[in-house]
Amino acid sequence: MITTDFVPGSPCWLDLGARDVESEAAFYRAVFDWQAAPYSEEPDGYTLFRLDGKVVGAVGPLTEAGARPAWTIYFNTPDADATIKAAEQAGGAVRTQPAEVGATEGRFAQLTDPQGAEFAIWQPGRYPGLELTDAPGSLGWVELFTTDSAAAQAFYRSLFGWTTQDISLPGGGGPYTLIGPEGAGEERMHGGIMGVPPDFFEGGGKPYWHPVFGTADCDATVGLVTRHGGAVSMGPQTAEGVGRLAVCTDPTGAEFVVLRPQEQTPETAAG
Repeated sequence: MITTDFVPGSPCWLDLGARDVESEAAFYRAVFDWQAAPYSEEPDGYTLFRLDGKVVGAVGPLTEAGARPAWTIYFNTPDADATIKAAEQAGGAVRTQPAEVGATEGRFAQLTDPQGAEFAIWQPGRYPGLELTDAPGSLGWVELFTTDSAAAQAFYRSLFGWTTQDISLPGGGGPYTLIGPEGAGEERMHGGIMGVPPDFFEGGGKPYWHPVFGTADCDATVGLVTRHGGAVSMGPQTAEGVGRLAVCTDPTGAEFVVLRPQEQTPETAAG
């Protein structure tokens, strides 16, 4: 569960790097009924997504040479400089040094873990982050697909102190590691790490994070994805104990998952 009372190490923001901000905004408006509006009067293209008036993410132009359209997950930190130092000491790399947003909004930096997955950190000032989570049309989970799960877990623990818990995927899909803020309990697990073989990343791909967005009707959302130029690489399918989900890409190839969570009953909650 991702909540908006952010604590160190919890996902608190996400944005999409796009070649064409307007066309990407049009796609996500059609799929999730998001509203899109410029973040500021500056002509930089950075655009906020809202659902029912609450911010659920953003889209902006790609700024790094050779970058591909993709969603970036931001994790909360009380001290961006300390987190960057820890990342470098643990074998990660800093792609952009900490930068201020506005006069008092906060500071962010973009990093890469030792296996190549890109992510970002947010040190909040006046602005804590997302305003709606864990609801249809908003971020409910984050996932890392990586070639070395154990190494990735060690790296992120050194940055954020995450709690981890290994589980078996339904249908014998292999080990999956749940991640959550230190000391927050199982109910605050906010994502997972999935180890995959190197040949999983075809065509020069590399480990990556992707967001999981909630939906009230997975099949209907998938229909909107394909109708508006996106694609589906897996599903829709029902995963026992998880819900009905599909792995999708938008028209430019940025990956995300849509999930209708399984309704919790006393039996499933206890199990």
